[in-house]
Parts: sequence; C-alpha cells; structure tokens
Amino acid sequence: MKDDSTRPWGHYEILLDAPHCKVKRIFVKPGHRLSYQSHEKRDETWTVITGEALVTVDDSDMVLRSGQTIKIDRKVRHRVENTQSDHDLVFIEVQTGDYFGEDDIKRYSDDYGR
Repeated sequence: MKDDSTRPWGHYEILLDAPHCKVKRIFVKPGHRLSYQSHEKRDETWTVITGEALVTVDDSDMVLRSGQTIKIDRKVRHRVENTQSDHDLVFIEVQTGDYFGEDDIKRYSDDYGR
C-alpha cells in the first residue's frame, strides 16, 4: 500500500495500514519541522534513515542520525526538525495503538498555523 500525502514541511508515504499498526516513511524538507504535538491513542517509534533529526521530546532536544531510533509514548509532546540545508530528512514512523486518525493530533505550536 502506498499513499502519498503532502504537507508544508514535506510529505509522507503510508507503507502499512493495519488495525493496530500504521507505518509511514516521512520526508522533511531542509530547514522545516513538524508541529510540536502529542497523541492520545497511539505511541510512535521513529528510526532515522537518512539525514540528521533534531528531536524534541517534552522540551528536551536530542540529535538522531541514520540508524538511530526513539520511542515516543502517547500523551508525550514531541517534534522532529530537519536542521540540514541540502537534503531531506527521511525517517520511518511506526504507530501502534487503537486509532491512527489525523484528528488524534493535539498541537501545541506549529510553524504553519494549523
């Protein structure tokens, strides 16, 4: 299954959409970041494929590089940013839980006014 969804920060492809798991390949454009957000009904695990990710989890920053992984529990605030200036950040997001709809995103701040 391949679904492509464009966002202001880049785009993602849905690689798997199952009842208790959704897998996305996410591409973040240079200098862009996703909203600072949390989810009520799902956990996420991110694995960086290419590039360097500045990851914020509950106001603490860390850098992840190719092959590194982080698990983000539900209700935890999180964000990912591509600090590179010349290529996309690519990472795999594995969502596990009971619900994977876009309306399970609670945004605390967003560069794009969403």
